Amino acid sequence: MTHTPSAVDERVDTTGLAAHLADDLADDLADDLDARLEAADADLARRFPGERPGRQPVHTVYVPADRFTPDLATRWGQEALAAVAAHETAFHDLLSQASGPTAGDTATDTRARLDDVRRKLAAEPIEDLRIDFEDGYGDRPDSEEDAEVDRAAAALLEGRATGSAPPFTGIRFKSFEAPTRRRGVRTLARFVEAVVDGGALPDGFVVTLPKVTSVEQVEAMVHAAGRLEQGLGLTTPLRFEIQVETPQSILGPDGTALVARMVHAAEGRCTGLHYGTYDYSASAGIAAQYQAMDHPAADHAKAVMQVAAAGTGVRLSDGSTNIIPTGDEDAVVAAWALHLRLVRRSLERGYYQGWDLHPAQLPTRYAAVFAFYRSGFDAAAARLRTYLSRADSNVMDEPATARALADFILRGLDCGALTDVEVESAVGEGRAALGVLAKRA
Repeated sequence: MTHTPSAVDERVDTTGLAAHLADDLADDLADDLDARLEAADADLARRFPGERPGRQPVHTVYVPADRFTPDLATRWGQEALAAVAAHETAFHDLLSQASGPTAGDTATDTRARLDDVRRKLAAEPIEDLRIDFEDGYGDRPDSEEDAEVDRAAAALLEGRATGSAPPFTGIRFKSFEAPTRRRGVRTLARFVEAVVDGGALPDGFVVTLPKVTSVEQVEAMVHAAGRLEQGLGLTTPLRFEIQVETPQSILGPDGTALVARMVHAAEGRCTGLHYGTYDYSASAGIAAQYQAMDHPAADHAKAVMQVAAAGTGVRLSDGSTNIIPTGDEDAVVAAWALHLRLVRRSLERGYYQGWDLHPAQLPTRYAAVFAFYRSGFDAAAARLRTYLSRADSNVMDEPATARALADFILRGLDCGALTDVEVESAVGEGRAALGVLAKRA
């Protein structure tokens, strides 16, 4: 018996044909779109490569060049420990206010956190150091600055040889503004030559370009770096940070955010944007007594910097407070409390690095950093473990959030707030897997 196709059969056949035609059309359209967007895809990958691999220091210490010695980091650690010992009860009380529940604890163990800070100050008191030939050093005769450059370079090489130098080092030279340009270039070239003559640029070496007021100055720094690499036979790229210390860096005369253009004008050499609290505030017309890291003008500038750097691999650093923990106990405790609050505030806003200017600021730097990572660890680890195991949860984290969770835990590991053993136990994965998830690998 011959089967006569029904209306249903015809609909099925038609639907199948339509699907087949749609697949072919989609393939052709995808090829068309690939061709159309090829240049845009390449430009996006070049301009926004993602997070920079490796560790970001939690701070940068600025030290006037004439005060730098090979054992500076060790001395600062000892002075920081002495400050804690002199005001231990007060520091303990500050820690108890700053800390949250730690991983594996049912309540904050303030004494353990104090021990953590002490261990850090003894083992690695300074993570990142800038030998300062700019504002911290001042204007000196050329012969005097030349001699200081040679001496400081030799001291850095000695510190590297003995293991006393911090893991990240560099110099800040005078700006590329017309009055200081020639001196700045001379110091930069002379210092780099002295270091290279001693072997090679150290790992983690970076130079700081201050008071940037135009995209052209960044382009000039790229040109200078290339010339120095060629002339001095450098085998590793000379990288630099941009200090955002002027309103012109944030808003150009055409109304655009020049800092974004500066990042891309650096051609991959820029490692960081550093906010300059007091130069920026003064340039914006803020009265001296109100110049601070948490002023609304500072928050605006740093928000623009944050958006400009997102996805580029350029890291962010907050500025400093010039209220130093010295004097009687009341003055020390007040300065510590301020520093502790400001560092925590920066961390909560995605600024994982800042400036420190005095040994007595190191205890509160690490107290705030450790409290931040330890108080958030339990929740971050639990969410990340749930995400990785695809378990049911009342929180539906996106891949971008999982990357942020992994990055948070890695930062805690990098600075010593967390240990590899507790992370692997809580998350079910170690550094390597977290690095891949955070796109640091």
